[in-house]
Amino acid sequence: MSLRYQLSLLYSLLAGFILLIFGFGVYSLVSIMLIDQIDETLTNTAQELISNTRVNDQGEVEIIRIPSLDVTSTIYLQIWDTKGQLKVSSVNISRLGKSLDPIGLRIQQPIFEDTKLNNASLRVLSVPLVIDGRKMAVLQVGTNRGIVDILQNILVSALAIAMLISVTLAGLAGWLSTGQVMGPLEKVTKAAMNITNADDLSRRIPNPGEEKNEIGVLIDAFNQTLDRLEYLFNRQKRFMADVSHELRTPLTVIKGNVGLLRMMKEPDEESLTSIETEVDRLTRLVGDLLLLAQAEAGKLEMSLETVELDTLVMEVLQQAKILAGNRVTLKLTEIDQIQVTGDRDRLKQVFINLVANAVKFTPAGGQVLVAIKKSGNQSQTVISDSGPGIQPKDLPHIFERFYRGDKARTRSSDGSSYGLGLSIAYWIIKNHGGRIDVKSKEGVGTIFSVWLPIAEH
Repeated sequence: MSLRYQLSLLYSLLAGFILLIFGFGVYSLVSIMLIDQIDETLTNTAQELISNTRVNDQGEVEIIRIPSLDVTSTIYLQIWDTKGQLKVSSVNISRLGKSLDPIGLRIQQPIFEDTKLNNASLRVLSVPLVIDGRKMAVLQVGTNRGIVDILQNILVSALAIAMLISVTLAGLAGWLSTGQVMGPLEKVTKAAMNITNADDLSRRIPNPGEEKNEIGVLIDAFNQTLDRLEYLFNRQKRFMADVSHELRTPLTVIKGNVGLLRMMKEPDEESLTSIETEVDRLTRLVGDLLLLAQAEAGKLEMSLETVELDTLVMEVLQQAKILAGNRVTLKLTEIDQIQVTGDRDRLKQVFINLVANAVKFTPAGGQVLVAIKKSGNQSQTVISDSGPGIQPKDLPHIFERFYRGDKARTRSSDGSSYGLGLSIAYWIIKNHGGRIDVKSKEGVGTIFSVWLPIAEH
């Protein structure tokens, strides 16, 4: 069942329910008004008759005067004594011989009843006539309520026809109005299916309407989703190409060295060292890829604890001195005692990566400076070098996985890209509630600043 049909059916049912409640209210109100009019007429007639009723010398009830009832065909009168004998009857039912309402003869209080008499529908008021606390007789005044039944039947038929017409019109109006609303949605669906079938994420759904209604908002949201999907898809393609490139180089080196060893038919230390280096490189690459995959899937757990940041950075510097050797000067220029809350191993991984990169890509005779200081409620760890710097156009992208610049600062002689180290560092610091800033000037050097919230005591 289509949405358009469901909405049309819903409109029809809703209109029918409302009209049913309305019709029931009208029917009840009209019926009450008609019955009240009849009851008022019967009550007035009964009161007038009672005022003209007396008890004669024999103790029997008699009516002195029946006011104009003899010429009235719509009002019926009977007086029955307590023995069930008919004492008075109006002319129009003089031959009837039975009570207008047998139940009313036994009552002790005035009562209105609807009865059937010779296939005629009557409304009867029965009033006990009591003198000195003793019930002497029962006065029954009735009238034909057939006109009320006829009016009620006519009203029911009219309401039923009106309801049928209204429900039909409501369904038709719902069908037409939902058609106008669903038309653009059908176009959106067609366009989406065409994009899916064509496998072309660069296509967009046109939004001809200038008004920012719900349909326009939906189209804009869908197009934004396509923008995001296209970006992620292209990024994934680029990532796969970069991974292939990164894997191809060490595998080529390994294959070449294996071929050389076969030709020499004896171990060669240089070839074995080269193979070992490339295997280590592949191991690191695979490990970084797995780490990023776990991080992006939200499965990388952080073991949070209070970390002495100054002590941690000192450990990193001690390890980096081995890499720097006598080629690069590694110096700690400023240090504050700072505690942060985080995963010690992950934070150490970040600083090792940044310091090792600075040392690695600083030319011989250059220097790498490290400083740890407080800035408000944040810690700032600054790592600066005197390397070749990074081009301005590359700076916004250096934290992207395998980003390639024309003259990438971190590119090695084999032509590799920025790799995964900075991407991992960025993710770790971000998930510690901090950030990494980078400033660079070509030919002067690069400054990385790592900001982390200071632990609360």
